[in-house]
Amino acid sequence: MSDLPRKAVTRTAKLAALPLGFAGRATWGLSKRIGGKSAELVAREVQQRTADQLFKVLGELKGGAMKLGQALSVFESALPEEVAGPYRAALTKLQEAAPPLPSGTVHAVLAERLGENWRELFLTFEDKPSAAASIGQVHRAVWHDGRDVAVKVQYPGAGEALLSDLTQLSRFARLLGPLIPGMDIKPLITELRDRVSEELDYEQEARSQRHHAEEFAADPDVVIPGVVHQSDQVLVTEWMDGVPLADVIAEGTPEQRDRAGQLLARFLFSGPARTGLLHADPHPGNFRLLPPDDGTSEAGETDETGGSGQWRLGVLDFGTVDRLPGGLPQTIGESLRLALTGDAEAVYELLREEGFVKDSIDLDPDAVLDYLLPIIEPARVEEFTFTRSWMRNQAARIADPRSPAHQLGKQLNLPPAYLLIHRVTLSTIGVLCQLGATARLRDELESWVPGFLPEGEQEVVVEELAGDAPGA
Repeated sequence: MSDLPRKAVTRTAKLAALPLGFAGRATWGLSKRIGGKSAELVAREVQQRTADQLFKVLGELKGGAMKLGQALSVFESALPEEVAGPYRAALTKLQEAAPPLPSGTVHAVLAERLGENWRELFLTFEDKPSAAASIGQVHRAVWHDGRDVAVKVQYPGAGEALLSDLTQLSRFARLLGPLIPGMDIKPLITELRDRVSEELDYEQEARSQRHHAEEFAADPDVVIPGVVHQSDQVLVTEWMDGVPLADVIAEGTPEQRDRAGQLLARFLFSGPARTGLLHADPHPGNFRLLPPDDGTSEAGETDETGGSGQWRLGVLDFGTVDRLPGGLPQTIGESLRLALTGDAEAVYELLREEGFVKDSIDLDPDAVLDYLLPIIEPARVEEFTFTRSWMRNQAARIADPRSPAHQLGKQLNLPPAYLLIHRVTLSTIGVLCQLGATARLRDELESWVPGFLPEGEQEVVVEELAGDAPGA
């Protein structure tokens, strides 16, 4: 018997309590104001209570509820600061932890999937989970050959819970809209629902992780744990220490923030070019900042193994990926390049050809370019500092119904092939803003995105990377 709340009626009741709770706290706040408390103080109390309930419900239910919470957490930097404060702690908690399943339930899954003698596979196994996420939790152990490993155990009933939650959440998605201004949450929920089968398939996840681990095996900057063992509902991988990216966001040094941001951007753009896969779950809980390899210098000098002597990025969780055999679509690079050169007509024609502007819509090319330029500002300069205020300004510009950007944005279309790429890119930018990182985004675009450089220049860069980059 699973300890994960599985009955649809139970889960529906808990989720339905969220909008009811929002309304109830608004009434409570009004009574406090009538009683003499200041509007600012009451608003802060209402927001804190809402954040607490949001984490409690989404965390307890795990499943699709928590998956949505994790997806939203990377966008908290788009919220106005007076609103973001109370939500930030509650949402970011979902990136690293959730109420765990009892050890008896975990043991039952391991016995069913690894055999009754499952303990013989491990020298040690820690019953207390080291991390808990939307569909499974991770336990630290030592494999029978002495390797430190992470054992990911899928919650019994996780598939049923995911589908039930996301169906229920979609019914009142509009009520969740104010959490992230300018973002339509319903398509996000639909896209998460479409990915359920992939998320549950640990065999597919193991293949994706192995492919990444092989490709990045000699990379001095990005580390992917190898797969040790895989069976239905259980995935064993090499253990990875390091500083969780959530901790870097909370208290990292400027050097750590900048390094993490640069490598996060590099992994986003280089992954599809090198593996044909896009890691599609870029919330901070899936990344670690790792110290330099043993034998390298803290001063940043290159050692004889090719390491840079700098902090490295560790990447976890390959349960959701987008398959891009040719890397990122060339249209992305070409449209960015043309926009940066100010060629409004060419950008508009390219967007129309690719379906971003439907045949039935007629827009002013210059207005489209004006809409795009603020968004692609990080690519216009050699290095850019991502901040919450910049993200908030972008969200406010697009969310304000009175703004030309809002009116134009409503007329643009996002082709299905670009849905996941769009969400991953926005999520990554959200994390960069949480980090407050100064990064050379243009360097990564020039190196890895087809079409960003004119064809001849791009070929030279690709040849150089193929010859010099380990694992490339």
